[in-house]
Amino acid sequence: MNEFEDLLNSVNEVNPGDIVTAEVLAVDSEQANVVIDGTGVEGVLTLRELTNDRDADINDYVKEGDTVEVLVLRQVVGKDTDTVTFLVSKKRLEARKAWDKLIGREGEVVTVKGTRAVKGGLSVEFEGLRGFIPASMLDTRFVRNTEKFVGQDIDAKIKEVDPAENRFILSRRDVVEEAAAKARKEVFSRLEVGAVVTGTVARLTSFGAFIDLGGVDGLVHVTELSHERNVSPKSVVTVGEEINVKVLAIDEEEGRISLSLKATTPGPWDGVEQKLAAGDVIDGKVKRLTDFGAFVEVLPGIDGLVHISQISHKRVEDPKDVLSVGQEVKVKVLDVNAADERVSLSIKALEERPAPAEGENKDGNKRKSRPRRQKRQEKRDYELPETQTGFSMADLFGDIEL
Repeated sequence: MNEFEDLLNSVNEVNPGDIVTAEVLAVDSEQANVVIDGTGVEGVLTLRELTNDRDADINDYVKEGDTVEVLVLRQVVGKDTDTVTFLVSKKRLEARKAWDKLIGREGEVVTVKGTRAVKGGLSVEFEGLRGFIPASMLDTRFVRNTEKFVGQDIDAKIKEVDPAENRFILSRRDVVEEAAAKARKEVFSRLEVGAVVTGTVARLTSFGAFIDLGGVDGLVHVTELSHERNVSPKSVVTVGEEINVKVLAIDEEEGRISLSLKATTPGPWDGVEQKLAAGDVIDGKVKRLTDFGAFVEVLPGIDGLVHISQISHKRVEDPKDVLSVGQEVKVKVLDVNAADERVSLSIKALEERPAPAEGENKDGNKRKSRPRRQKRQEKRDYELPETQTGFSMADLFGDIEL
């Protein structure tokens, strides 16, 4: 009876809600048996009261002989024996301490760990306390798959702390936006129009490629990707590739940066005077046809114009009547203007001029006949009259004295 009374007295010294120190007596797969210091009373510390990770190994958290600080939850009396034990928790004690640390800290940034993807967002843990980041607050763009954050350490801003309601809400988006704003300011401060900078291809779209310049994305429009026409962004660059680009324009207020990749690479017109000269005869391919002529590719990336008047010696009404896209032709270079990126070509200059047919001029066009002018006056008859036909020199000068 005396021993039982001593046991009851010792139990009275331990109450639910107490924070006590206990020594680990034994560990099995699901729980650890402990003895509360100074009381001789035993307690049970289950894996669930050690961590929120249900797949964890209890041996990674406690070992025989360890001393742990725990929160007393409730008293447990054995059904068939007079033994009295207590259910204790290390996890809940850490959560209580965490709540104390968080109260009044709304707006501050803390580091949490992603534990589980749940409906509507991500479950996280802060020093044993469970928190929640809504999917809309995970990034600047809505995140549908939150699994990628599980197991990661995440810097997030505290939005709401309410121990009574067990509400702990955070936002990673706020941290990302603030970091982006800081990076944007730093990037814009060092960028200059005309400068060549290094960036990483972040993503591709149908209209171009976005380049990460160190926290700020700039756009290389599809027309600035290559010297070639009508290229697809994915045929020029790949996501993750590091490239050099030239800054074309900066709009800090709108947060826009226009970039050019082709401006950093040699163009087809560079040194064209050494490749082409007036009088050269070269082979080319018809690239496109217009009402006024045909564009023929004479060098990679260089198209020259065969004006409609230079296609044939004969009159051409429509270039499509004579030429077709993809046709191989031989052309003569008439003029090269590198400054204006123009090359004038001729096909007819390599063909012999046909002899004009009867009724045609030298250009093969029918000659228009002009009506002859009628003489305004008939040819005059200058024969002398009959009375003046039989004269002599004596008749004319007979009265002159010699």
